[in-house]
Amino acid sequence: MILDAMLQLSSAQDVTASDAYSTNTIDLGDVTPKRVIGDGEPLALVINVTTAAAGDGTPASFTDTFDFMAVQSVNANLSSHTVMAQRRIPGAELTAGSIHVIPIPPGRPTARYIGARFELGTDDTVSVDAWIVPMSFLQRLVAYARGYAID
Repeated sequence: MILDAMLQLSSAQDVTASDAYSTNTIDLGDVTPKRVIGDGEPLALVINVTTAAAGDGTPASFTDTFDFMAVQSVNANLSSHTVMAQRRIPGAELTAGSIHVIPIPPGRPTARYIGARFELGTDDTVSVDAWIVPMSFLQRLVAYARGYAID
């Protein structure tokens, strides 16, 4: 996977509040003509879990769910956001090192600022890295069984 520091929304961000935004936003600028991204190359929000999710003081075997969203807003602090794409992930799948991809539909974003929003349950925690990435930058993984022979 190819990652761009200019497109990073969070870096080892500890998400402990029930609702939080990414620490960084991407500013498409207030220029004419408008910067149109995502039409020619599909985009995705990529979440890398740096510290496994926990809920109510228990490890990732719990049954809580976490919502991850790619959002856009006319405000730099992402207030009054609209959701471009969203995925609900069970806490048990948010293990350290796991990567989660949330495709953003074509035609988005349409607002000036892009960011991420994290919605957790009460007393839930997780630490994440997050990026907006062109889909072509994602590695296409193919896993094969080990120890087999081809005749």
